[in-house]
Amino acid sequence: MVKRKKSKKKISSNKKKGKKFYEIFEIIKKGKEKIVKVESFENKEKKPVKKQISNENRILRNIFIFIGILVILSLIGYLVINNIRNFEYQGVNFETVNFCDKKPCLILYQTSLPVIYDGKKADYNFYLRKDPRKSNVTFKGELNLIPKMVINSTEDFNCNGDGIIAMANLVKLYSVIGSKVIKNKTLECDSSGNYMFLQIQKGNKTSIEQFGTACYNLKVNNCEILESTEKFMTETFSKINKLM
Repeated sequence: MVKRKKSKKKISSNKKKGKKFYEIFEIIKKGKEKIVKVESFENKEKKPVKKQISNENRILRNIFIFIGILVILSLIGYLVINNIRNFEYQGVNFETVNFCDKKPCLILYQTSLPVIYDGKKADYNFYLRKDPRKSNVTFKGELNLIPKMVINSTEDFNCNGDGIIAMANLVKLYSVIGSKVIKNKTLECDSSGNYMFLQIQKGNKTSIEQFGTACYNLKVNNCEILESTEKFMTETFSKINKLM
């Protein structure tokens, strides 16, 4: 028979494992006393060490850096897209506009002029079909705006409908800025500058050339009627912006 007689408890310390306990039992087994020593440890809670704190700070710092990089990349992406869509040419602000109701998408280049509509200031939008930055049409001379314009053409310049669009846009622009536009084949350039005179004719190269005070030859090659008239419109936008 085993009988527990008494026990003692001793405590010592261990830096690695924590507090160390010794329990000493005196037991009686078969009439004989025997001492039994039992050893155990009390685990102490480890406090954060400097290395652990440093690692946590580094992880937190990397998270903030990653978030910062994402924000910067998003901002750069927005600026790049915005610069592609909006641009300035000859002092005129343009915006690229896509119309995708039908395929392929129709890409137009929009700008606007301030007008008075119903007694209030408003912006009148104009849409070019050719990118003004890619225009190869040369303009020789200086544009002089006069409140009356005469357009004369030696050809039809239908050009699969481009001629109609070209003339309609040109006439609309000068009507909006207050010029009276007429078509008269009998009138020629007025050396006194009483009216603007546009002579649209065929040429070996699409170009615009001034030959009087406010007289201009718009030469059209290979049905590039839009290229010619839209170059003249761009020069008009630029001139108006300088006068404003």
